[in-house]
Amino acid sequence: MHILRTDSSHTDFQNLVKLLDSILAEHNGDEYDFFNQFNTIEAIKNCVVIYIDTIPAACGAFKILSENTVEIKRMYTQPEFRQRGLASKIVKELENWARELNFQKAVLETSKDLKNAISVYGHNGFYRISNYGPYIGIEQSICLEKIL
Repeated sequence: MHILRTDSSHTDFQNLVKLLDSILAEHNGDEYDFFNQFNTIEAIKNCVVIYIDTIPAACGAFKILSENTVEIKRMYTQPEFRQRGLASKIVKELENWARELNFQKAVLETSKDLKNAISVYGHNGFYRISNYGPYIGIEQSICLEKIL
């Protein structure tokens, strides 16, 4: 396994995000366009790709929300690499990177229906908070936070 820190211009990151977007389009149905507007990857400077051998297996990123807060975004693991702890490895790498850059808090939004994602975040110390920003009032959304 190899963990690469990169940015959103990296082809392997972009290809994994395309796979994620196709799943989210199906999952979110008519609401896909609403959520997709917050998921653009242009100019994200903090992206992680995990490789198993030479295969890009999983990805994640964070974007800066404020001087002390990052938002974790674009988390995805290819189906054949799930149940190996890769999502937790990505979360930990993103947290470490954010700490190195002196951020104190990470937040994220996910769907209340994505039980596996919620479980990964819970096992990594995230706890539920009130929906923030564009997710206020969105019943399908769950927002989480972790103090770094």
